[in-house]
Amino acid sequence: MRFNFLLIILITAACSNSQSQAKLQQEDENLIAVLDTIWRDEQLPIRYRDSLMQVHGPESPLVTAQDSIIRKFHAINEIKVAKILEIHGWPTKEMAGENGNWTICNVIQHSSNDVRIKYLPVMRQAVKDKKLEPRFLVRTEDRIKTELGELQIYGGQMKYYPETKSFNVWPVYDPENIDQRRAEIGLEPIAIFLKNRFNFEWNLEEQIERTKAYIAAKSKDGQKNK
Repeated sequence: MRFNFLLIILITAACSNSQSQAKLQQEDENLIAVLDTIWRDEQLPIRYRDSLMQVHGPESPLVTAQDSIIRKFHAINEIKVAKILEIHGWPTKEMAGENGNWTICNVIQHSSNDVRIKYLPVMRQAVKDKKLEPRFLVRTEDRIKTELGELQIYGGQMKYYPETKSFNVWPVYDPENIDQRRAEIGLEPIAIFLKNRFNFEWNLEEQIERTKAYIAAKSKDGQKNK
């Protein structure tokens, strides 16, 4: 009788464990599906906007109209990502899928600076926990810097300059040592990154001068405001 009772307990525990594992697997699959939808709604409108920009130019009304569509989808995605992080914390690769963390980071990247700053400690902890690649973190760190009007650290942010009708790197802190900083966190040299990502040629001498000019302009503005 005692043996049968123990056997029932073991069978019940095994079934319960199997059901729990199946539930967790189902939750992960649902999360991956949600993140796949977010990725599509966040990225495809941006890619279409970029293709319009190449054909018609950044100041085209078609580009402006597409920007409105991008903002509409992003507002929905920002709510979804906030809910995911609230429920799951920063998900592991197994939970989020191959592109899940990239998706979450892109939504944060496209949000307001207040949102980026809010999630920055969470992202830093995720990097420490090996849940997030450093390259996603530094994109957000650089974006925060540029939005605050400060020099970026790793060089990932470009800006469109209407006066020259061209894109250029937002001024970088200590351009001479940018590749060393990037290498320390496992990133490729800045010239390779910019060429592959934006088809932009990195010119160290030019960027040194742009950084000097930016610092001088900021200093001049600071003197005016005193």
